[in-house]
Amino acid sequence: MASTTVAALALLSACSSGSDTGAGTGDKAKIAAVIKGLDNPFFQSMEQGIKEQGAAAGLTPTVQAANSITDTTGQADRLTALAGQDFSCYIVNPISGTNLVQGIAQLAAAKKTIVNIDSPVDAAAAKAASATPATYIGTNNESAGEKAGTHMVTLVPANAKVAAIGGIAGDVTSGARVDGFSKAIGGKLQLVQTVAANWERQEALTQATNIMQAQPDLAGFFVANDDMGLGVAQAVANAGKTGKVRIISVDGNKDALTAVKNGSVDAVVAQYPYAIGLMGMEACQAAAAGKTLPANVEAPVELVTKENADKALAATPKPFGEYADPFKALIGG
Repeated sequence: MASTTVAALALLSACSSGSDTGAGTGDKAKIAAVIKGLDNPFFQSMEQGIKEQGAAAGLTPTVQAANSITDTTGQADRLTALAGQDFSCYIVNPISGTNLVQGIAQLAAAKKTIVNIDSPVDAAAAKAASATPATYIGTNNESAGEKAGTHMVTLVPANAKVAAIGGIAGDVTSGARVDGFSKAIGGKLQLVQTVAANWERQEALTQATNIMQAQPDLAGFFVANDDMGLGVAQAVANAGKTGKVRIISVDGNKDALTAVKNGSVDAVVAQYPYAIGLMGMEACQAAAAGKTLPANVEAPVELVTKENADKALAATPKPFGEYADPFKALIGG
């Protein structure tokens, strides 16, 4: 589960700091970021947060991305290419727990600051490669799933049948979200089927259609990201069951928030990749100033329903509520 991985990563990195990573000074900080595919609005928002915080600090980060959110080799190649350049701090958002470990090990050997955001680097693999990041910033994905499950219990009858649609089979983030959802509905609802739809909208539409045919009395879907959630919403609409089969997804992209406002999706557990990217940049700034980085920083998560969808839309891509950001104090913000 993601929470276990993050906890282990936090334990390993508790003594890491920017002061011993060759970060240099804040004025001379050169920052590179390697994130997941920009074919997904979530990572587009993350890139926006990185670049806007950079602009606010008078820095111009170099941001590169994989061709898609399944392009593990291409993403690793991008990090390897950047590792040979004179950046002082690297923000990494790995597609899998291990696909960037070789590049991160190269950075660690050169005593560069490594800031891990969103998807955690596998702690055991990082330790074996002497490549533990200085800090991890991301959503508590199990908690996000729990929020969805707790809300689903309020939307459907007791002991109703629900299904879960995850991302890539074996993916830590997806697994943690589904585990959290399952935990929250335990003893209250029946989780009759869990399938993987590879984070893809069309695949989720197909999977949801098949599930509803096999389970005609299904009451709800939990979906591990918004893009898939919109595919599920289309499947439910095609079946003439909008408002009858409930849908809760995770991410918080603008299309999904609009779907909540319009009633085709019942709720979104919104995480904020913009804030994750922004804090990643702040972490690099703090490291460049010689500050000790916190080992593990939890990113904000908010439950968006029809009642607060307008507020969420007005604030997007930023959170509409207050959230803790320990890096601001470190950089004097």
